[in-house]
Order: sequence, then C-alpha cells, then structure tokens
Amino acid sequence: MKLLLPNKIVKRLRHELRGRRHEIGGVLVGENVGPDTFRLIDISVQLSGGTIAHFVRDPEHHREFLADFFAHTGRDFKRFNYIGEWHSHPAFEAVPSGEDIASMFEIIEDPAVGVNFAILIIARLERRSVLQLSATLFRAGIIPEPIEVIIDAKTVDSDKASLLSRLLDFFRW
Repeated sequence: MKLLLPNKIVKRLRHELRGRRHEIGGVLVGENVGPDTFRLIDISVQLSGGTIAHFVRDPEHHREFLADFFAHTGRDFKRFNYIGEWHSHPAFEAVPSGEDIASMFEIIEDPAVGVNFAILIIARLERRSVLQLSATLFRAGIIPEPIEVIIDAKTVDSDKASLLSRLLDFFRW
C-alpha cells in the first residue's frame, strides 16, 4: 500500500507539533486514487487527551470533522473515507508502541467502525522543524506492516509551482 502525503499536510503537522511536550493526534481521511494507493486529504487535530507518553482519542471531538468531510465529498465512501489515525510521539521514536498496536487492532476489529484496514501515522519533530513519521497498515488477523509514504508532488503549493515554472522557462530560453 502507498500513502500520498500532500505538502500542505506536512506543513500542518509541523505547525501542530511545534513546541508540544504531550502527545496530540486525530483521524486521517483520504481518497482512493488507485489500487492500494490513497491520498491523505485532511487530518483532524485533538490537542487534549495526551500525556508525555500516551494519547487517547476522543471520538466526539472528531465526529463533526468526519461529518463535514463526508458531506463535502458527497458521501462517496468508495472513493473518500476514513483511512486511519495519527498521533505524536514527542519524547519517543516515531514508531507504534505496543499500546498503539493494540488500539489499532481494537479499531479494525470493531464491527461498529466498519473498516477492513486502517493506517496509523506516528509523527514527531526533530530539531523543531524536521518531520519524522512512520505509517503502518493494520488489517484484522494480519501482522501490521509499514507502508510507503510519498510526498505528493501534485499538491505542492501554487507559489512553489509558479516559481518552478518560471525557473524551467528560464532554462529553456
């Protein structure tokens, strides 16, 4: 599986993580753009519920975020949907802990959630600006596996795209 990560979400994660000493997190929503390929569309952010070494997502906090996402995407659940969770590890490596793994299996094995997979992103900032993250795929009855994360070049902001276009024109001249 591949996860396309837009530059705007990389920037947002850096912003949200800066200066935090306790874990924060939220949910991931994305678009199915091909076989086993998803583009992360947005993340919710919950600043409460975390300690230096633990995060508990409050489902009520994210209910409106998910409802808005589904309304904006026309409730096209095959193309746009919840794809997982994220949280930070400000004091530890950006990899899932044993507790994180158990929590993700609870989510994917819960019939009320109704998903056949979920991605967990663990993120942290190194030296206040270098984003480190891992992305792990969870499926019921299968060992979790790391997935490929690609910074999605199609989502580079318009100022950078314009500058790149001008540079290419200059060198073609």
